[in-house]
Amino acid sequence: MNQQDKAQDTDGAGKNPVVIISGSYGSGKTEYAVNLAAKSVDDGKPCMLVDLDVVKPYFRSRDVREEFEKRGIAVVAPEGHFSHADLPMLSPRVGGAIRQKERPVILDAGGDPAGARVLGRFCSEIKARGYEMALVVNTRRPDTRTLDDTLIMMGMIEAKSGLLFTGIVANTHLMEQTDTALVLEGVKAARQVADKTGVAFETALVLEDNLARVDISKVDAPVFVLKKHLKKPWEHQTEAPYRI
Repeated sequence: MNQQDKAQDTDGAGKNPVVIISGSYGSGKTEYAVNLAAKSVDDGKPCMLVDLDVVKPYFRSRDVREEFEKRGIAVVAPEGHFSHADLPMLSPRVGGAIRQKERPVILDAGGDPAGARVLGRFCSEIKARGYEMALVVNTRRPDTRTLDDTLIMMGMIEAKSGLLFTGIVANTHLMEQTDTALVLEGVKAARQVADKTGVAFETALVLEDNLARVDISKVDAPVFVLKKHLKKPWEHQTEAPYRI
């Protein structure tokens, strides 16, 4: 599909397109989605953060619900006993969040086949509103370790969701072992994906906690500094997960 076809596919009606962030398990895409929501409200634009990552609940955007709703960010995710359930389920509010056009919407989508199919359930509404969809690439994760791996993953997500990627985001990291060389590795890989697909390279992500080890002046790319909002499962002091 050429760039003109991509532009037509993503040219929905109205303002405030849905911003979809997708990526493999552990890529950092949920932290990016959460940070985009925080930036939106800091810029004076109250927004909605929709959690569609329903299959591999390691980091969940629903974990920031209470904090964010105090700041004016509506978090759409399973609620009550199901907020930490290890179950594939959707909030009935998802469709309404996508259809409303008053607030920007950031959608955190799973990058596996099941997650892509869930995203595809809302394909028509997303296209009608207009959207941007970014793939977060972490070359230290199995699904995006090589260029071919990443292209296969992109093709799968596009085929099963019915939506097309519009941006590539570099986020190669190894948590507290991340350094400048690792970030540069990620930028190079993301640009290779962009060159191969014609999808624009957008930015490189660097966690704020890693700035002491990463010299961003050496990163020849726009850099988005991530604040750490999410916790690992064992860092939560909450009620036990609900299971059936």
